[in-house]
Amino acid sequence: MKIELAPLSVPLQRRLQTASVAQWVFSFLGLAQCCTVAFIALFFTRFWLVSALYAAWWFIDREKPSKGGRRIHAIRNSVVWRYMRDYFPITLVKTAELDPRQNYLVGFHPHGILAAGAFLNFCTEASGFSTLFPGITPHLMMLSLWFRVPFLRDCLMSAGLVSSDKESASYVLQKLEGGNMLAIVVGGAQEALDARPGSCTLLLKNRKGFVRLAIEHGTPLVPIFSFGENDLFEQVRNPKGSWLRQLQHRLQQIMGISLPIFYARGIFQYSFGLVPYRRPVCTVVGKPIPVQRKHRPSEEEVDQVHQKYLDELCKLFEEHKAKYNIPEDRHLEFI
Repeated sequence: MKIELAPLSVPLQRRLQTASVAQWVFSFLGLAQCCTVAFIALFFTRFWLVSALYAAWWFIDREKPSKGGRRIHAIRNSVVWRYMRDYFPITLVKTAELDPRQNYLVGFHPHGILAAGAFLNFCTEASGFSTLFPGITPHLMMLSLWFRVPFLRDCLMSAGLVSSDKESASYVLQKLEGGNMLAIVVGGAQEALDARPGSCTLLLKNRKGFVRLAIEHGTPLVPIFSFGENDLFEQVRNPKGSWLRQLQHRLQQIMGISLPIFYARGIFQYSFGLVPYRRPVCTVVGKPIPVQRKHRPSEEEVDQVHQKYLDELCKLFEEHKAKYNIPEDRHLEFI
């Protein structure tokens, strides 16, 4: 295989953009392991008290990921995220006003490999979320598993991430004065197994838990489609029924996370590696779908709202796909 090296004359600005994305990929793939090793290793050094005190703090603070988290604005506003935004670039598009006196439940599609659009738009201020939606505080849900990792849990909460359990969701959506937005990457880890350039397949046909949650709280649903999210990485072929897909599903059942085998480019060369391609991502926020509150909705009521959500998501996709070079004959596919 011929390796295409990056030129030595690359401007510093682009080098910094690549570095910011590389650290984010490392954080996604390896920070949990590093934090766990550090926490355990400190017990066997003269700095054992650091881990001991943190363990006590961890126990006292154990409910925080399910109670809205603990965001740190300095982290969310870091220049690192602006470099990451410009690498792709990633943009956030508003199509309707959101009333800050209400809470909102938004569905983010598609998951992609690493959900770059969801992270940058809702966990940082790089794309100008607070400017576009003043008075709205975004919370992005993440697997509860990651909040059990020492040190990492605090890093995640500082960006506005909360655990993906019903208690956590209810806490965010119950804010009486409104102004909270709960973002859920509905397809989850399983959808990542179908993420590849050009794919418009969404794992959504039978995912109705978020709709039921919205009805129980009377919270408007907001569909979001992130154009270009699936184009950032290639993925090793894993058709349904293949041994690789079966293995991935089995591992997901055991660990709760999927393991797509993906690749793109490197830091100093463009032929292979785990750094995403420089391809634009445009996250389009649709208009709110009013939801009538009901404590215990029937299956029929959930199905009706779910179908309306699918229709609005399709409409959002069809109205904007031409702007982002999606072929006219390509449509969303729900599985």
